[in-house]
Amino acid sequence: MELYDPLTCDHRIYIVDDDDSFRGSLARLLSTAGMFPVPCRSVGDYLLADHADCPSCIVLDMLMPGPSGLELLASLAHQKSAPPVIFVTAFNDIPATVQAMKAGAMDSLSKPLDTKRLLQSLRDAISRDARRRAERHELEQLQSRYSELTPCERDIYIGVVHGKLNKQMALKLGICERSIKSHRSSVMRKMRVSSVAGLVKTAKMLDVLSAASDMQAVNQ
Repeated sequence: MELYDPLTCDHRIYIVDDDDSFRGSLARLLSTAGMFPVPCRSVGDYLLADHADCPSCIVLDMLMPGPSGLELLASLAHQKSAPPVIFVTAFNDIPATVQAMKAGAMDSLSKPLDTKRLLQSLRDAISRDARRRAERHELEQLQSRYSELTPCERDIYIGVVHGKLNKQMALKLGICERSIKSHRSSVMRKMRVSSVAGLVKTAKMLDVLSAASDMQAVNQ
């Protein structure tokens, strides 16, 4: 997978902080660095913002009036597509920082921010979200292809990835070996792979290997 460069690709960096001065200065800094900031005064503003379908991350103040940064992080933890979060705080609150990192924050920075570290953290966060998006897209495509397999093709798919021979699957499914070969070719075509190794890779991504428990009884 290619490395994602946030300076050459579309992305969004949401700055969620109730400090107008900090939010504005950070937005200007990121714009100067070639990034695309989206300032938000509160958690509510972030939730109501227009969330573009592109790699993103959140620079989130830990303590704010109303829903806090920690509360937003807890909510995002239940979303598979949630962007990475970089916490910022003006207070040296070690317990809160530990809580934030355990809850899934990618980094935690203290104000005033170390510009070099901040920019690197943002690059890492955007790259991570880009990779996650690419992986989700690939999985969605695989799921769509898998859904096109017939029940018989799915049985053969599972048998193949577990190393079963054509004659074993023919005996189990009650069809001739010639039909097994035909179905195998159809499976490979629909899943868009050219080798058994490629088919095994798709099975791991789809997490369907456990579905072969019935096929394991072949030849026993």
